[in-house]
Amino acid sequence: MVYLPLKAFRLTQGSLSHHYTPGLDGEPNKRGFCSACGSPLTGGESDTGIGINAGSLDDPTIFRPQFDIHVVDAHAWDILDPTIPKHELYPSV
Repeated sequence: MVYLPLKAFRLTQGSLSHHYTPGLDGEPNKRGFCSACGSPLTGGESDTGIGINAGSLDDPTIFRPQFDIHVVDAHAWDILDPTIPKHELYPSV
């Protein structure tokens, strides 16, 4: 997931359909899906920021992870970069 300011996000084609799931803080988590095929594209959308699924980008290799989140849910086969910070759930902001 690549998280960026909402004002920096622009959908270049199609439209998003939204679904809400309960967030860990009890507030709804807004998730965006492609209206045509249903592919998950966004998550954690707020008035100021939006998370973009890196796999949905034309070239996800231009982004480098800055930290790992939800490591409490990591499986033994998950490969986590030992050189970046880890957060059990979300980082403090």
